[in-house]
Amino acid sequence: MKRISARSFNNIPLSVLDLAPVIEGSTPKETFPNSVDLARNVENWGFNRYWLAEHHNMPGIASSATSILIGHIAGATSELRVGAGGIMLPNHATLVIAEQFGTLESLYPGRIDLGLGRAPGTDQATAYALRRTLNQNPEDFPMQVNELENYFSAKPTGYVRAIPGEGLSIPIWLLGSSGFSAQLAAHKGLPFSFASHFAPDYMMQAIKLYRDNFQPSPLLNEPYVMLGVNIIAGETTADAKRLATSQQQQFLSLRRGQPTKLKPPIDSNEADWTEAERATIEQTLHSQTTIVGDQKVVSEKLTTLIEATQADELIINSQIYHHADRLRSYEIVASLMN
Repeated sequence: MKRISARSFNNIPLSVLDLAPVIEGSTPKETFPNSVDLARNVENWGFNRYWLAEHHNMPGIASSATSILIGHIAGATSELRVGAGGIMLPNHATLVIAEQFGTLESLYPGRIDLGLGRAPGTDQATAYALRRTLNQNPEDFPMQVNELENYFSAKPTGYVRAIPGEGLSIPIWLLGSSGFSAQLAAHKGLPFSFASHFAPDYMMQAIKLYRDNFQPSPLLNEPYVMLGVNIIAGETTADAKRLATSQQQQFLSLRRGQPTKLKPPIDSNEADWTEAERATIEQTLHSQTTIVGDQKVVSEKLTTLIEATQADELIINSQIYHHADRLRSYEIVASLMN
């Protein structure tokens, strides 16, 4: 997998991260058709993969039953790679994930990705409801990854077998927002996706850890880095900045421990934020991995990001209230690819 030149970003794949946003005044029932519509459009526009993220107990995110939704999206598209960005592996029995993704790969061969994270994807009370115990240590996650790889092996060891799953070639990615998963992905020779869309401060450190320590594997000869990016694109930069206030409100509600549905955009002077909250939001969401602007601004900032990181792929999250505006944002990005 070759490094790109510092010329432009149309040498690398662009992908989509969908949190299946539930907007204020709607329900997940209205959300899922929007995800299908977005997936069909981005497939036509040339995006590489479409990932859904596991979150729980969050009124504004409908992708909690991630494997089911992956199958729904894969069934509504024809070539797009569809996967998890990611499955929070400590929430699940490893055998169940092997069987679920073995089923998905059997239904949609050659199109399924399995991205794995080790965070709960929720608050501690909900994590306990999912796991029934929180007595885990950092060594559990590498052990679970090993178990999963064994279930997918053509010659698994042990008495228990994953059927379907056994012998299937399902790409496993490790996801992270710190150095732990970066080092584990390097050690195992797996592709690595860093959550730079919400942890930009650790991005360069994690990339370096991964590349410096990478060991080739049967899956991958060279390190492969995919970075998460927030992009809110509009016809004008002023339009995009207004659209971005929905994401800012959602981020603030999470910081306050009071998650809500995705709210409509507001004028910036309407925001009921303290100065400390405003500074936190600006630090996180006004980084190089959150891009808000018109086509020219998006193009320039994406090029700068790729020159700085030499990323192999970008996966784009766009938390936008109106579905039509969200589609248009991805369409603007697609026009830059072409």
